[in-house]
Amino acid sequence: MAAPTPLRDRPREARFALAVVVPFLFGAVVGVALGISAGAYWALSGLAALGGVLAGLEHPDRRSGARRVALGGALYALGLLLAHAIAGTDAKVSLGSFPPFLIVIDAIIGALLGALGSRLRPGSPPGPPGS
Repeated sequence: MAAPTPLRDRPREARFALAVVVPFLFGAVVGVALGISAGAYWALSGLAALGGVLAGLEHPDRRSGARRVALGGALYALGLLLAHAIAGTDAKVSLGSFPPFLIVIDAIIGALLGALGSRLRPGSPPGPPGS
C-alpha cells in the first residue's frame, strides 16, 4: 500500500480545506443529526473517528498527526455545538453537564486518533508515541 500524499505537500488551499473546513462542516452535520437521531449521531461520530485516523495517515510522524487531528477534533466539536444550537432541537444524546467541554474532549481524542493514523502510515518509523 502506498502512503497518501503528506498534508504538507498539498497546496495551501487544500491544506486549509482538509484540516479546518472539513472537520468543522462535518461537525455541523453531526450537530444537526444530534437533534434527529441517537443512531445517526453515533454512526456519524464513528465516521468522524475513522476520518481522524485517515487524516493521521497524511503525516510522517505521530506528533504532527496528533497536532493536526487535535485541531480537527476541536473544530469538529465546535461545528457540532454551533449547528446544534442553531437547529434548536433537543439532543438525542447527552453532551454532559457542560457541553463546551466536548471541544477539549474531542481535541484529545483527535490527537490520539491522529497519532494512531500516522503510526499506521506505510514507512512510519517504529518507536514510542511522539517520535
